[in-house]
Amino acid sequence: MKRIIFGMLVLGTLFTAQIASAQTHTPVINERQAHQQHRIRQGVRSGELTRHETRNLERREAHIQRDKRIAKADGRVTPMERRHLRREENRTSAAIYRDKHNGRVR
Repeated sequence: MKRIIFGMLVLGTLFTAQIASAQTHTPVINERQAHQQHRIRQGVRSGELTRHETRNLERREAHIQRDKRIAKADGRVTPMERRHLRREENRTSAAIYRDKHNGRVR
């Protein structure tokens, strides 16, 4: 009887540890997304971004959000998935800068 209880206790502990170790938190990506959304809104308010540029940048941000959701779906965001998300964020950031400084105004 003690073996059964001890075995169940060990399995319960392992199961709890497995759940706790699921790494689906992406605070850096979340922070960057919020910052980039702020940059886009600021560009719209100042007139630095046209409607088409804004729509394109918002589409890029939605794509990153979708990829982040897919990466989290299995309960763990792998280093390769993080690298992919970071690369997308970098490219979107460069696109925001390029669109805001291209001389086109609304």
